[in-house]
Amino acid sequence: MKPSSLASSLNAPASFARPDSSRQTAWGAIALFCVLWSSAFAAAKIAVQDCPPLILLTTRFLVAGVLMMGVAAVTHGFGRLTWRDFWCLALLGVFNNALYLGLSWLGMTTLSSAFVAVLISTNPLLTGLLAGPVLGERLGWRQFAGLFLGLIGVVLVLRSRLTGMSEDLHGTLIVAGGLLSLVAGTLLYKRLAPRAGIWTTTGVQALAGAAALLPFALHYESLAQVNLTASLFWSMAYTIVAVSMGGYALWMAILSRTSATSASALHFLMPPLGLLFGWAVLGEHVSWLDMAGIVPIGLGIWLATRR
Repeated sequence: MKPSSLASSLNAPASFARPDSSRQTAWGAIALFCVLWSSAFAAAKIAVQDCPPLILLTTRFLVAGVLMMGVAAVTHGFGRLTWRDFWCLALLGVFNNALYLGLSWLGMTTLSSAFVAVLISTNPLLTGLLAGPVLGERLGWRQFAGLFLGLIGVVLVLRSRLTGMSEDLHGTLIVAGGLLSLVAGTLLYKRLAPRAGIWTTTGVQALAGAAALLPFALHYESLAQVNLTASLFWSMAYTIVAVSMGGYALWMAILSRTSATSASALHFLMPPLGLLFGWAVLGEHVSWLDMAGIVPIGLGIWLATRR
């Protein structure tokens, strides 16, 4: 599948048929997704310095949802959206947006952005283990070997940080809850198979995430805690346009055209990319052991995503 064919699918209902083995893998679109997704952790770390996480996410989801639904309306991307598909997408928005990012950003107030990226990157292992009983996906030896190598790479990256006890345990448990929500959202998307254009799919989920987070944001946080700074504005703009609109649209397009296990294997790239953005943007420390994990991670992704 060429990048152009993936881009043209953004306005069409996602196809949930078995992936066509004759299609060429859109590595350019996949690489762009990985960069956008992993860079979000550093951008979020900047934003939460000036705005409470739940208010920040609620605003981000609301603005992004309105923009994406506007794009869907202009490009005639609504199609025949049934009530069944609408409620399926709303449920997915609670898991993929409200719970996943809500818990992840709450945990990030006491954890480094790189550490959060590493924790979330264990998503492929959990998804691969559950895809069989939940979705009926059959894993070959390449998928098992790829997941195992990816896990080894993640463990190498985690080792120096866990042994040094430099991260907060309570924050780690909160992010673990977000990880489970992401896994559940991935499996539900494949299981429920809502048929809608990508912009409608991501827009409804974003608005549902905003609606789910709003009462908690108003109860636990205050607008008086918001500092209107330039860094908050630019980090918010980046997470809305590049991540919520670009990253999520690419993720849903990729997920609709491949198995849950193969698509989730891309998250093994998050530790090295998360470390890179944490070092380049926030000045977070990166050790040689962190970098050593890149080799098995790259090989694991190659094996897990092979047809």
